[in-house]
Amino acid sequence: MSGATWVYIMLGVYIVYCFYWGLRGYFTEKTSAGYAIAGRSIPFFAFLLASTAASFSGWTFVSHPGAIYLSGLAYAFASFYVLTIPITGAFFGKRTWLMGKRYGFVTPGDMYAYYYNNEAVRFLVVATAFLYATFYSALQLTAAGALFHYVTGLPAAYGAIFMGFIVWFYICTGGLKASTWVGVIQFILLVSGIIILGAYVLHQFGGWTQFAAQMATLEARYLEVPSIINFTVGERAWTGVMILSYMFALMGIQSSPAFTMWTFGIKDPKPLAWQHVFMSTFIVGFALFFFTAFQGMGAIMLQKAGILEFASDRDVVPILMKNYLPPFMLGVVFIGAIAAMHSTAAPYIGTGGSILLRDIWWRYVRKQACSDAEQIWVNRLFATIITIAALWVGLTSTAVLVMLGGLATAFGFVMYVLLSGTLWGLRWPSIGSVLGVLAGMVAVFITYRVYPEPLTIHCAAWGTGVGLLVAYACRLMGFRDSETTRERQQEVRAWLDRVDAPSDSGKKWRKAMKVLVPLWYLFAIGPACILGNKAFAFAGFPPLWSWQLVWWIIGIIMMWALCFKAEMSTTNEEQIRQANTDTMIVVKET
Repeated sequence: MSGATWVYIMLGVYIVYCFYWGLRGYFTEKTSAGYAIAGRSIPFFAFLLASTAASFSGWTFVSHPGAIYLSGLAYAFASFYVLTIPITGAFFGKRTWLMGKRYGFVTPGDMYAYYYNNEAVRFLVVATAFLYATFYSALQLTAAGALFHYVTGLPAAYGAIFMGFIVWFYICTGGLKASTWVGVIQFILLVSGIIILGAYVLHQFGGWTQFAAQMATLEARYLEVPSIINFTVGERAWTGVMILSYMFALMGIQSSPAFTMWTFGIKDPKPLAWQHVFMSTFIVGFALFFFTAFQGMGAIMLQKAGILEFASDRDVVPILMKNYLPPFMLGVVFIGAIAAMHSTAAPYIGTGGSILLRDIWWRYVRKQACSDAEQIWVNRLFATIITIAALWVGLTSTAVLVMLGGLATAFGFVMYVLLSGTLWGLRWPSIGSVLGVLAGMVAVFITYRVYPEPLTIHCAAWGTGVGLLVAYACRLMGFRDSETTRERQQEVRAWLDRVDAPSDSGKKWRKAMKVLVPLWYLFAIGPACILGNKAFAFAGFPPLWSWQLVWWIIGIIMMWALCFKAEMSTTNEEQIRQANTDTMIVVKET
């Protein structure tokens, strides 16, 4: 059978699996909370795999190797997002779950509006969630359509609409639970697809020895970080400072409203540490640090040898798939790529619809007085609107898509202003939180579009930096919250600090990590990574690739220490019991 035939067979099996979970949710989820946050019952295994899949989008599968093809090993530092994305989860995930369980929060808007006693914060979160869901999902669906075109020859627009329909169906019918269980198989397909394609590319060179020998002949620009910083505006260069600040942007994935809401939905926080350390840092890290690099660096050498021609970086993965995968494997890897795109689009569309339903329709239009059935159907309507909007933007406004899609993760990182205040007690007045987020978003836009990346610093770093400065400035200017707000915040902080208090051993580890984590950032993905250009080499890996592998291994140890030894992501039975029994519900679940 041909490769196209296997693509259709695999796609058919995948659709059946997606539709099964969608229809199962349709007939079983009868409450609004069951539909929106899976009744707070997402089990250990499902969250472990699905949340990891959602963290690593179609960009990981298709665009990441293409970017390595363009910029060489300097861009391969982006693979460190297998560590920086879950670090956000380590900082905030457990406390987010504790807050949701105690106070009954369903959406992130609930949490922030309660803590700051300010409904303006809620509307900012709603706007962020809608933009994130629409434009980030648009990137995934149009990329899926383009891949469909490359493999089958059918128009990309038809492919995008078809792929959007699949996501829409299981999200609208089954809610968050369906999205989660589909995410389980999506994770397996995503990782398997990356490894299979990378292995076939390596095989094309005759194995690692020949691959390494050819790589050693490449120009320095493919094998080195060019500089620490460039004192320019509008120049995209993978300097040490750009690498670091780009990692900040990707930290915004797990601080986005969608992930906050997803955390509310898990049964307990036990899977968090395992997801951060093993699923993300180790398993996905293994796939990226080796097999995406095989694809990207291999594409450079294949083009220089005149074997293949790539018109752009977007062509790298599709052309490698068509030229080097046997028919059956083409079907497997194609579904892996589609799964990577769906695994990101689905939770953002689903949670985006739920946030619009809860924070706008249920709270303000219906005044918290509508049936579960009405809430579910309105939720489905909002998810439909987001899906249509994502497809419309993706198919009609390429320039806008690229711009706002690039802004999505940066906007997510700006949420650090709210998360650090709410969960860790950084103190600024309520007006500071609102103005800080607004100022951060404006700064993101300016440093992305108007004056792009000044000093080769990514817009996410500019945005969050400005946001925190504005929030603190409001405090220094003497703005004060009401007595009610201050008492509420003191109660939240006191409860969190009591329930989430580390052991004596955990305190020592936390003190050590305050030094070790910044050092890791400095040398692994910060300005000091330029030392990797000439530092050391082993097993045929060039010095910079060797540097990345060593710091990835150190990073695994660091994440283990941070999550388990410093107790940032672990919970004991007593903590879970207190969260379940010491409740103070302030938001009606239905």
